[in-house]
Amino acid sequence: MKQKFFLSMILASLAFAVVACGGEMSLSEVDEGATGDSGETPERGVYELEGGTLDDPLMLSSEDVVVPEATGDQPASGSTVRLITHDSFAASEGVIESFEDQTGIDVELITGEDTGSVLAQLILTKENPIADVVFGIDNTHLQQALAEELFVPYRSTLISTVPAELQLDPENRVTPIDYGDVCVNYWKDALDGPPPESLEDLTAHAGDFVTQNPETSSPGLAFLFATIARFGEEGWEDYWQRLADGGVEVTAGWSEAYFGDFIAGGGNKALVTSYATSPVAEVVFAEEPPESPPTGVLTDGCFRQVEFAGILAGTTVEAAAQALVDFLLSEAFQEDIPLNMFVFPANGNAIPPEEFLRHAAVVADPLSLPPELIAEKKSEWTARWVEIVLR
Repeated sequence: MKQKFFLSMILASLAFAVVACGGEMSLSEVDEGATGDSGETPERGVYELEGGTLDDPLMLSSEDVVVPEATGDQPASGSTVRLITHDSFAASEGVIESFEDQTGIDVELITGEDTGSVLAQLILTKENPIADVVFGIDNTHLQQALAEELFVPYRSTLISTVPAELQLDPENRVTPIDYGDVCVNYWKDALDGPPPESLEDLTAHAGDFVTQNPETSSPGLAFLFATIARFGEEGWEDYWQRLADGGVEVTAGWSEAYFGDFIAGGGNKALVTSYATSPVAEVVFAEEPPESPPTGVLTDGCFRQVEFAGILAGTTVEAAAQALVDFLLSEAFQEDIPLNMFVFPANGNAIPPEEFLRHAAVVADPLSLPPELIAEKKSEWTARWVEIVLR
């Protein structure tokens, strides 16, 4: 696998002008066959997590597919396919190489910065695309990407393994690869009294809460969307005014919040905007892994992020691009996702590792907003948020 770090200063500055919002995705910024406690392998399609069961509606029994056959007109073997991703993309050593070995297709990995910057590059270069496949466009940026007509439609041979609620584009211009929930986390031993149980309760803890600027951070933007989805366009501004009056802290990005102001990084804030899977990382990366994570998750008011892969219009290696998209959705890659990018696989047949299932929080009723509404209102909402919270 060839790897290239792509961002030039010129494209970076243009990207900021084209897409105002970006930020970190997932917990892979910390350099990031399952069995339950009984030692038995859980059924495919049902995730047993601490605190509940996350049921996948697809209880499939199809045989494992490693690399499905591509359907493009030109031969795939011998091609080089360029894959551009955000900077939180990660895979275990040998995983991408296994795809190359089995198909004869070379993968050139182009690592951008955050999702917004990658999208801006793709828009600026769409007449002469810099890659063949993109991974990491999420539902907060999806409508803009679709409106720019960046993608060649492709219905993956494995799309039937993906729950319908993750398939947000009926025209198959993008393929769901993973999903995760942005939630408020808290340090269990740092709160006076019980932790908040709802977004409404959070206002009473505003002085102990650090979140991210939605103009510069993906989880910060997702949390803003969560408050809009919960309180509506009539009530979200008042909610943020109460947080601001209570002393909420704001940082530019996730790492500054989690590893700076939050107690996990030596700060003094007991609550932070992060992910439902953050407790997994607290266990996995601990010098001496604890029996249970030191952090908990406020599962009320979480916003679900879905990440997609898409084949870029103008590619000259469409068959190879199709094969790579199918591989990203195959169990071989999907089961590698959780402990590298700390999100759930989209393929309902993939089983995350046991420690991931044990410590990830269950979000039974995640919040969401239609991608079309996000595209229409995002700039207006973030501008108003700045007026309320930062001025």
